[in-house]
Amino acid sequence: MLAAVRFKTLARAACGWLAAWLLASTAQAQFAMVPSPVPASPEPSQAESDQDYRRDGAKHLYALYPMRIFKGRLPPLLYGVAIVETDVDAEGKVIDVRVRRPPAAPEVGPWVVAMIRKAGPFPVPAKLGKATYSEIWLVHKSGNFQLDTLTEGQN
Repeated sequence: MLAAVRFKTLARAACGWLAAWLLASTAQAQFAMVPSPVPASPEPSQAESDQDYRRDGAKHLYALYPMRIFKGRLPPLLYGVAIVETDVDAEGKVIDVRVRRPPAAPEVGPWVVAMIRKAGPFPVPAKLGKATYSEIWLVHKSGNFQLDTLTEGQN
């Protein structure tokens, strides 16, 4: 009798671990490929500071990846949150992308960096000459995201 109870408990635990593993591997698959951006010709940015340029950079990313933007308010738990710093030269080319705060899900950081690099050229920072800005990426397990600058909030 006691052995049967222990077996049922172990079986339930094993099923729970298996379900968690399957969910995690499904979420990881979303980040195996970087989506191709929609072609666009960005207008020059009239931002007068790096902080102002952040909004232009976010709008640019939203325009190039409309299929990956999470619509509506984000759920309470996110798959990954990353703080990323991007350097853009006088022609809008991405010079460098650095993950300043890596997400808990290790596959999200390289995915975000690759998306930013593929999104170049960014709007030309006409008044700045070059721009360095930070953005917080809020990433859902589906592979859709919002940027903190343009977020619709979180439940």
